[in-house]
Amino acid sequence: MSDLRVKVAGIQFQNPIILASGTAAFGRSLAGVVDLDALGGIVTKAVSLEPRGGNSSPRVAEFPGGMLNAVGLANPGVDAVRRDELPWLAEHVKRARVIVNVVGSRTEEFAEVIRRLDDSTIISAFELNVSCPNVRAGGIEFCADSASLAAVVSGARAATSRPIFVKLSPVLPNIGEAATTAAGAGADGITVINTLPGLVVDVDSRTPRIGFGTGGTSGPGLLPVGVLATHRVRSAVSLPIIGVGGVASATDALQYIIAGASLAGVGTANLRDPRTAERIARELDRWCNRSGVKAIQELVGTLAWPV
Repeated sequence: MSDLRVKVAGIQFQNPIILASGTAAFGRSLAGVVDLDALGGIVTKAVSLEPRGGNSSPRVAEFPGGMLNAVGLANPGVDAVRRDELPWLAEHVKRARVIVNVVGSRTEEFAEVIRRLDDSTIISAFELNVSCPNVRAGGIEFCADSASLAAVVSGARAATSRPIFVKLSPVLPNIGEAATTAAGAGADGITVINTLPGLVVDVDSRTPRIGFGTGGTSGPGLLPVGVLATHRVRSAVSLPIIGVGGVASATDALQYIIAGASLAGVGTANLRDPRTAERIARELDRWCNRSGVKAIQELVGTLAWPV
């Protein structure tokens, strides 16, 4: 048996396959369908200081290359998450690591959400969502400006001793530079990438197919964008990386790992088939055994760039 364990920002994950934020809610919705403890971890949906109702429907539109969504970071707010969701996770998740995704409309809200959750023992780390493309406030503007990004990360750093991952957008002109800014402000890791802004049109009505108009593009077409972003971030900083975008197989996850990611997040593919992440973890084990890879950690960042 190959060793699929990876150590990321001081946290031991039993394997590198995790559920990406927004695709598994807070885990409860997958109870009885997915064995969460067969995975490396789960990233919760975004948690904000106050409840968010999200965007108007329809919120999702499929197209041949993937999916467009504009859920709008709908969530019950930090106090409800602390009261209702984290106790459920603590009772039902024993081996998988829990990373809480955090969002804010203002810089200081990120730190406040973290402070209210920081005494929960089920939380292994926080992920700062500074790059959501389908909200009008508290989205991509936080990572588009280096001063704002540094302020969010440093505020979060002061609020917790737990590891902090910063989720960056694929539309940044220099994603390596943004990762460097996050690292300098106290980040322990980088998540790349968030969804790519897009538009799907209903040609009969000549209107957008989702209520918000534009949305975040995800699915298979995002894979090479995310893998390239992973390589660029790996080249810029030494922090561990969570690679997200288009992962639907062990081969997809391996591309991220070889490009420099320690963990690979499964998102849209898991919405189509909730057992996808479990399947990928098994496929990864079989691939390593066939390929003579004794420890998956040895593959991280081994991309041989053409001369």
